[in-house]
Order: sequence, then C-alpha cells, then structure tokens
Amino acid sequence: MSKNRKKQRTYARNRPVVSRRGLENLWESDGVYVLKLVLVTLGGLMWVRLSHPILVANIPVGAFPAGSLITALLLAWRERAQFNRKIMYAVLVVVTIIGFFVDAGIVI
Repeated sequence: MSKNRKKQRTYARNRPVVSRRGLENLWESDGVYVLKLVLVTLGGLMWVRLSHPILVANIPVGAFPAGSLITALLLAWRERAQFNRKIMYAVLVVVTIIGFFVDAGIVI
C-alpha cells in the first residue's frame, strides 16, 4: 500500500520561513552578516550637526540623527530575518547614543 501512495512535493514557495521547531530557515554567510553590522555602525554614527543650534519649542537642537533614521528604514525594508533585525536595531541604538557624544557626522 505504501508503494502506491505518492509523496507530496514541497515547492520552495510552500516552504515556511520558520521550521516546526521555531528556528528560522534563512541562511547567510558570516561575511555578509559582519558587513551588515559595519554598515549599521556607520549609519548610526552619521549625525547632521548644526554650527548654530536652532530653537524648536524653546529647546535648542544642535544635531539630528539622519543616518540612524535612514538605516532604521532600510533595516525594516530589507532585512528578512526578525532575529537579525532585532540585533541590528539594538546595535543601531547603542551606536547612535555613542555617536552623539563623539564628534562624528556632518557639520552644516
């Protein structure tokens, strides 16, 4: 009886991204992952600094994290693995905070 029963084919579009055990099936090399981390780090360090601070609701604003916002949007748009996205967001927040105190960025 078992010989007559045909095995159901599994096509790539039908395969789930998450396995039955909850592990993600996406695979990328270590070099690609390190490159993404380096790009997120550089994006977090990109601040647009103003030579003369402007007042917004009586609060002086002297810098704007433009690189962090662009990097966060790119991560949300391009990164498929949720676990990697969470790590990248955490790295981005830490590097952005450090980048505020380091004189890194563009002065306008």
